[in-house]
Amino acid sequence: MKQALIILNPSSGKEKAHTYAKQTSRLLEETGYTVAVKETQKEFDATAFSTEACKEKIDLVVSLGGDGTLHETINGMMNQPHRPKLAVVPLGTVNDFARALHIPLQPEKAINMLRSTTTRKADIGKINDQLFINVVAAGQLATSLSEVPSEDKSKLGFFAYVKEGIKTFAGDASCTMSVEYDEQKWEGRALLFIAALTNSVGGFEQLAPAAEIDDGYLHCFIIKDTNLFTTAAVGTSLLAGNLEHSKYVHAFKAKRVRVSTNNDLTTNVDGESGMSLPVTIELIPSYIDVLIPLTK
Repeated sequence: MKQALIILNPSSGKEKAHTYAKQTSRLLEETGYTVAVKETQKEFDATAFSTEACKEKIDLVVSLGGDGTLHETINGMMNQPHRPKLAVVPLGTVNDFARALHIPLQPEKAINMLRSTTTRKADIGKINDQLFINVVAAGQLATSLSEVPSEDKSKLGFFAYVKEGIKTFAGDASCTMSVEYDEQKWEGRALLFIAALTNSVGGFEQLAPAAEIDDGYLHCFIIKDTNLFTTAAVGTSLLAGNLEHSKYVHAFKAKRVRVSTNNDLTTNVDGESGMSLPVTIELIPSYIDVLIPLTK
């Protein structure tokens, strides 16, 4: 009989996480799985559970939580010869990976989607010695967004990030960056560097409209040093889905990128605080099989 593991973040889902876990377990049992549920209690629990699932050759791992839970789950699959199929029931604030794969953002609909047998290969990123599922950002703005309190995310959702971003723009947010990629180099003052695997970053589904989860590229953007007027222009380009064409943005695709700065800056990786610069970012093509809806 097929085996499934549900990795549950009980703090997600506005106190309905356990109800969603029961619904998920019941549906998977109906489709022929034996199901185990493991709850995260502390950081890296999801990574440990995922690694154990790989070693036990579990058929399916369901990430029941937000992008942070999914990030940890993916890291548990690093360097494992057997990697289970991955399913996502999004319970987080933004849920970028689910958006990119057209997985329903309503938990009940996402759970019902688990009846699907359709999978899709997904690229994964690697930053230094860690995997990421969606995005790496670097710059003062990225550092500020990493510091958004969990309670603000719960109360304000995506607008918690907007609030913190406005505070950052009010100060001197730019810094000198060096970005090397595929035998090319960019140097200058920048507000933000972004390397995205999907079209959805921070809830903006038009950041990189051409990006696909399996296209084999990091989609990168350097937002140059800006004032209030040019920042508004960049924001307009972002909302219109043509950020790469803005004269205030240096956009490129790459398979490997190195980012460095003289400033003391940390990265934001999949919405959470990451390692300090310098970092090397690489693309690992078609690393996991993800369960997706039968139709978009």
